[in-house]
Amino acid sequence: MMLGHLSMVFETPWSLYLGLALLIVGTGFFKPNMTSMISEMYKGKESKKDGAYTIYYMGGVNAGAFFGMMLCGYLAENIGWSYGFGLAGIFMLLGLIQFWLAKDFFGQIGEKPSKVHEVELPQNINERNPKEQDATEHGEKLNPFTSVDKVLIILSALGGFLYLLNDPISKIGNVNLLNFKLGGLDGSSVTVLTALVLFLYLIITRISRYSRIVRDKIIAVSVFAVFTVIFFAAFEQALGSMTLFARDYTERALTGSSATIFKVIDLILTVGPLAIITYVLLLLFKKTYKKILLSNIILSLSFVFLWYIVYYKINNEFSKDATEVPATWFGILNSFFIITLAPLFSRWWESKYNPSAATKYGIGLLLLGLGFGVLVFGTLGIPQGAKTASVSMVFLILAYLLHTMGELCISPVGLSYLSKLVPGRMIGFMFGIWYLAIAIGQKAAGTMGGMIDKITAEYSLSSFFLIFTIVPAIFSLISLVLNPLLKRLMHGVR
Repeated sequence: MMLGHLSMVFETPWSLYLGLALLIVGTGFFKPNMTSMISEMYKGKESKKDGAYTIYYMGGVNAGAFFGMMLCGYLAENIGWSYGFGLAGIFMLLGLIQFWLAKDFFGQIGEKPSKVHEVELPQNINERNPKEQDATEHGEKLNPFTSVDKVLIILSALGGFLYLLNDPISKIGNVNLLNFKLGGLDGSSVTVLTALVLFLYLIITRISRYSRIVRDKIIAVSVFAVFTVIFFAAFEQALGSMTLFARDYTERALTGSSATIFKVIDLILTVGPLAIITYVLLLLFKKTYKKILLSNIILSLSFVFLWYIVYYKINNEFSKDATEVPATWFGILNSFFIITLAPLFSRWWESKYNPSAATKYGIGLLLLGLGFGVLVFGTLGIPQGAKTASVSMVFLILAYLLHTMGELCISPVGLSYLSKLVPGRMIGFMFGIWYLAIAIGQKAAGTMGGMIDKITAEYSLSSFFLIFTIVPAIFSLISLVLNPLLKRLMHGVR
């Protein structure tokens, strides 16, 4: 990922595509492995996993996203895109060095698996009776990949790769590798649908070969994966249609007292979270400096550099008389709300009022729909086909708040339940499948978000957002209705 950001410093078409490719590959290595390591850290402490993944989601993912979008985006818009991508690459390098120097701190967690222990082990979910659970673990039969399985993996992966490769180059380079039609569908659609069918057949046949309890748990994970696709198909409008709404339909030009108030709010949003995270890392430093001193030194230097960039931004903004809120600024709200709300949700998940998995998904989808409902209400006054408007920022801020609350009910919780339900040997693989479900949702989000101009021209902007209000609400109801069935399939996993 570091090389990906540094490639994009050069601002040429080929360096951009190379950078994106490196970022994709790097993310594929990074995300599933980090979540697998957390699963190992909390093995045998299943009741604490929901909270652990929520805190990881707060500090490990969104704290970085918050400052990345704020500071890298600020440098990109005010100085140049090379500076924004360059800053991201520098922090990736510092993070890599810091993690490498701290690897001994994790012991055997994250090391290459030993062939001696290659057995399908379910996660230890029964904290009340670990001996009985251990007996169940060692009695779990193997489910090796057959020759047919391997062929299906190769064909589905090849189809997916061809689709991912052809999609951008056919649009950008005007070179179509899948230039054929079948049954009224273009080559890209035929290829990706074929790959999807083969992959689903692979998953279904493999699930059928597991023992009943493991099979039931994986079926439950599959149902949650469907809800995850629906959630992210709507949630990721934040990167597309909601950003366009912020740019073209939101009142962002501020002067006088309004500009001053925004600068103060922006100051609090910037300095407040950074101060809290710095304090937490100081506490961590006190406990770990003897074991990983060099790693902590690199981390400290990173935060000194971070504070300098923050000072530069604040000083530059307060020297201006008028302010136009960047459209990208609204993107930091999601990460900010996660940083502030994640501890509360973590406490909720660890309390006696902790709802079931299906209930959490139902709440998350409902909150997502309510967020888009706020945008529907805010855009009612925009006429059909309008290209610009001046809607209050309050509607967009409230929508981000509701969306973030919904995300906290689904994304980290989904990771936690996946680690509890899936056999231990499949953890890394299934985390990859989980992120594939998110990727499918994101692809659907991009496709549907691209229809905003057409729907706005034929109907209205409120009609566009109404779609994303109704669909999550329907699936929220479905999740709540399926709650008893999913509880049975989970066999006591809480």
